[in-house]
Amino acid sequence: MLLLDKPYVSDLLINTIRKNNWPVVGTNIAREMAPELQDLFMSDEEAVAAYEKNPMMYVNSENTISWINENLAHTKLPEQVNTFKNKGLFRDMLSELYPEFRYQKIEYQNLKSYNPEDFGFPLIIKPAVGFFSMGIYVVENTEDWNRALTKLEQELKQVRGIYPEEVMNSQMFLLEQLIPGNEYAVDVYFDQDSKPVILNIYEHIFTDAKDVNDRAYFTSVKVIDNTHDVFEEKLQFIGKKTGVKLFPMHIEFRITPEGEAIPIESNPLRFAGWCMTDLSKYSWRINPYEYFFNQQKPDWLSTFKGRTGRQYNAIIADIPRNIDLEKIDYVDYKKFENDFSNLLHIHKTNYRQYPVFAFAFSETRSADKEEVEHFLYSDLTEYILLK
Repeated sequence: MLLLDKPYVSDLLINTIRKNNWPVVGTNIAREMAPELQDLFMSDEEAVAAYEKNPMMYVNSENTISWINENLAHTKLPEQVNTFKNKGLFRDMLSELYPEFRYQKIEYQNLKSYNPEDFGFPLIIKPAVGFFSMGIYVVENTEDWNRALTKLEQELKQVRGIYPEEVMNSQMFLLEQLIPGNEYAVDVYFDQDSKPVILNIYEHIFTDAKDVNDRAYFTSVKVIDNTHDVFEEKLQFIGKKTGVKLFPMHIEFRITPEGEAIPIESNPLRFAGWCMTDLSKYSWRINPYEYFFNQQKPDWLSTFKGRTGRQYNAIIADIPRNIDLEKIDYVDYKKFENDFSNLLHIHKTNYRQYPVFAFAFSETRSADKEEVEHFLYSDLTEYILLK
């Protein structure tokens, strides 16, 4: 069973649902987002009965959490979802595995009067319930702290009303010690025995140590080969600790210079947000939705054949936050697409409603960094024409 909601339902997901005739909860938004699936829609009552019979669910968006809380309150699912979605509860759950990791929960209204030196620099400030790197700042000193609070106030005003409170909530924030090292995103599901099955791993690259934007990711044989077993070990602990079963998840880690893998945050009941999940299909020929519902496991040795030395990239074309979306005349998609040497697929998005105009998947040689770095360091205004 699937729950579909805004902001985006990818063509791969719709085509996979259609191919397999999977049932979909027939909410008003799902009917609006995917009218071609009308014969597969179920009523709320039918969906609840189906979940009770077979507790296996995939959501494309955390906007669906309110439906889960309302309709499946008699099951364990809302509590499990909250454990992973709420960053404070997530840290509490992991405290046994990382007893020395420092974090603190603090209400938004108390941030201005809080002395960050009491926590210690450097630190990360983030919403306890957030999405898409919104409201996240690296703070190295008091000046950074003051700048972060000013930017945070502006950012929260900009995104207010775009996402429901279950997805983006500005009431509670989390302070965490800064975790050095490379950052990775992992798409995984927990099987009937709560054991993790990893479907993709991609490295998240940044412009500098203070950058927290979701602009560029890549996956390769080397990325997965070097990190799979490290992440699997931590995920096994999470599976045993929480007891989640038949449960998809997107989880982010950093690997410290000492080799310790520490989770940053997790997103329950789905893989990567928007359409980023589809990178598995365009890089490894793994349809993540079918692998989850069919409980398949990747044969990585076979998958890697012929792909050594290749890199599969994902570029999230986000719009600078100082640009009023209503003032955009159009996006020059042709110029954007022509700047890729081997564009595998592009998802164009509604940039008049959301501050992103595309998700692009490309293939390059692992040694070739210039193309990805062009998009990483650009503010992308070269593709945006204002009225």
